[in-house]
Amino acid sequence: MFNFNYHMPTKIIMGPDCVKKNSRLLRQFGDFCLIVTGHGSSKINGSLEDAISALEHEDIRYRIFDEVEENPSLETVEKAFLENSVHPVDFIFAIGGGSAMDAAKAVSLLFRNRISARELLSIKNLKGIPVLSIPTTAGTGSEATPYSVLTDHQESTKKNIGQVIFPDIAFLDARYTINLPHHITVSTAIDAFTHLAEGYLNRNSSIMSDVLAEKGFSLFGECIGALRNVCLTIQDREKLMLASTLAGMEISQTGTSLPHGMGYPLTYFKGVPHGTANGILYEGYLSVFKDRRKIDRMLSLAGISGIPEIGNIFRELLKCELVLSEEEIAEYTENMLCNDQKLKNHPEHVTRDDIASIYRSINRR
Repeated sequence: MFNFNYHMPTKIIMGPDCVKKNSRLLRQFGDFCLIVTGHGSSKINGSLEDAISALEHEDIRYRIFDEVEENPSLETVEKAFLENSVHPVDFIFAIGGGSAMDAAKAVSLLFRNRISARELLSIKNLKGIPVLSIPTTAGTGSEATPYSVLTDHQESTKKNIGQVIFPDIAFLDARYTINLPHHITVSTAIDAFTHLAEGYLNRNSSIMSDVLAEKGFSLFGECIGALRNVCLTIQDREKLMLASTLAGMEISQTGTSLPHGMGYPLTYFKGVPHGTANGILYEGYLSVFKDRRKIDRMLSLAGISGIPEIGNIFRELLKCELVLSEEEIAEYTENMLCNDQKLKNHPEHVTRDDIASIYRSINRR
């Protein structure tokens, strides 16, 4: 018997020049746009120029906030709002990777509710002004999720702010990823794979989410050789971008699981990029499963022979030399055991020793 509840309100448009070709869609969102982006990449890859061209073609006024950092903070989100709160902003254009998109979602809530960024963590069921997204990496899938993950420096961690903010439209143009440094392409691609896997190996998975995941595994698998050989074509980049968006659609239904919760301290305290932090945990994570039927199918779809091979592939691609001390492993393990949401999403019972063993797997070479 099939039993599921699937909701995906984001309109997804993919193809070269899809932003400019569909500029008429912007008019429905209002007369004034705030563009939220990072310091430089959107200026280099052409995405910002294309967004501005589309807005100007429709006679929509705009302002640009281009100070979003990697792993954006509550403070940055509040600054974006305060610096532009006097303007009649009708909608947000998020341009960049997951950091820009997550920040933009939070900024949309501040414009609608006129509250502080920290209040986003405590006031429930907030609605924002419309958000449109242009992803410029193929990894986070934030263009198709309701999540906004921000850094909370008071608590020394990253956290999902707990609101539901789906972008209204996602414009997917893989050309914006062509000039990404290879290590970012790799880290974001593996981030996409971890979304696919954690949604698939999840207590909340359904036939609908599994359909998305299984296509994503196949697309990712078709790109492993190109990632290893540092020779991605535009077709490879389109596959990775589509896999990333499919993963976002999947985890919007299921949430993520253990590696995402376990990776946050590696990013906050050790400076490990998010996708890399997830990926270096994967051999250990998959090894704690008792029922490996879905793991076997997942790896088969990706053209990977087994858990040891995925560990070898990720080590080769990520080139991460992180080593954790036993004290760090103990501290991070205790913190993870307090993360009820990630633990709840894992389909099997996990123990303190399981979590510690996953962290220890990082030290194996």
